[in-house]
Amino acid sequence: MSDSLSDDGSINQDDSQEDVMTPAELIAKLEEAWLNEKFSPELLENKSEVVECVMEQLTHMENNLQRVKKGDAKASVHRMEIDRIRFVLSSYLRSRLQKIEKFFPHVLEKEKSRGEGDPSLLSPEEFAFAKEYYANTETYLKAVALKRMPPNLQTVDLLKAVPEPCLDSFVFLRVKERQENILVEPETDDQREYVVDLEEGSQHLIRYRTIAPLVSSGAVQLI
Repeated sequence: MSDSLSDDGSINQDDSQEDVMTPAELIAKLEEAWLNEKFSPELLENKSEVVECVMEQLTHMENNLQRVKKGDAKASVHRMEIDRIRFVLSSYLRSRLQKIEKFFPHVLEKEKSRGEGDPSLLSPEEFAFAKEYYANTETYLKAVALKRMPPNLQTVDLLKAVPEPCLDSFVFLRVKERQENILVEPETDDQREYVVDLEEGSQHLIRYRTIAPLVSSGAVQLI
């Protein structure tokens, strides 16, 4: 399913039954992706369609703002909203780049091993950045340290050298869709696995690994 931007800045989803996403719904999608990315310990699926549509929406809003008369009180309100959206967008992209830099070998390995029908973890620009970062890191290590070490120590496996994301860290979440029989792993050796039901609208503190698939599906929102 592909997304496109309509004349008013909303998303048209090309389906047998065409749905139109309003600008407010588009911004809500961006904010959801931003919070999930900000609080998730791992890099999530890229939302490049949302990012592109928000950028076009910002251009549309800027053009509308230029037509507002000087001194109009609405202009300052619109300008604050544009600045707010730009902040959320920049923070979202910055969070993703920070994770790519922190976990770059694992990000590239995960992207390389994904199935043909699986969604891409990285946008084309992020993939190019990750590959360049990997190559630059290897070059730097060889130039600064490895070439001065004994021959048997002049190679390094970055997959082993760089820590993986800690999926066992705890996250806060809000349930958007009721979920039944969620298996929770024990915290101590004395405990057993148990299942819980997550009621719509409820909030929980839970291990990320347990609810990672629900974050990807949009059933829960990290907060």
